[in-house]
Amino acid sequence: MTGRIITVRHGRPDLSRDLTITAGEYGDWWAQYDASGLAADERPPESLIDLADRAETILSSTLPRAIETARHIAGADRAIPADPMFVEAPLPAPPFPDFIKLRPGQWGVVSRTLWFLGFAPEGVENHIQSWRRVRKIAARLAEHAEAGDVVLCAHGYLNWMIDQQLRSDAWVRASRDGGNHYWSWRIYQPPGFKRGVEAPAAAE
Repeated sequence: MTGRIITVRHGRPDLSRDLTITAGEYGDWWAQYDASGLAADERPPESLIDLADRAETILSSTLPRAIETARHIAGADRAIPADPMFVEAPLPAPPFPDFIKLRPGQWGVVSRTLWFLGFAPEGVENHIQSWRRVRKIAARLAEHAEAGDVVLCAHGYLNWMIDQQLRSDAWVRASRDGGNHYWSWRIYQPPGFKRGVEAPAAAE
């Protein structure tokens, strides 16, 4: 019987958001974010550890925050393949003048909006290319699910894109926890699943 697909957002990275920066400095800040592991006090919820314990396969992005998240939920001894296919959709520094300063989260909203509208500097994956990658990701996850539950430790916006693709492919989002916050997860049942075996919905 085909297993479930479980997508997980990584835990909180070890990098402060409590600052104001220019658009150019946001590019440097995002590079540091990508290089950061998890904050030392980060711990996964027990519900997520239980899902990982039952999973046949656990995968992760190649970024440190995703790799460490997978290790937190699966333990040090389990094999966890990491693949750049699963890294976050790009957030290029917006082309704004240096007299404008915002917090990193605010720059992230500006960057994501411009990227969605087509802004992608040379060498940066654009919105259409990211959707092509997401279609491949969904197919890869479905293939792994043929052997049992598969958990992917990845990133917030990418997981949202995967959500859209899986549901377009007739997978059913049966349960979720945490919205889109750190350590949040979503469970997808395969097309044609039997309602007697889906996981109960968790509280938001």
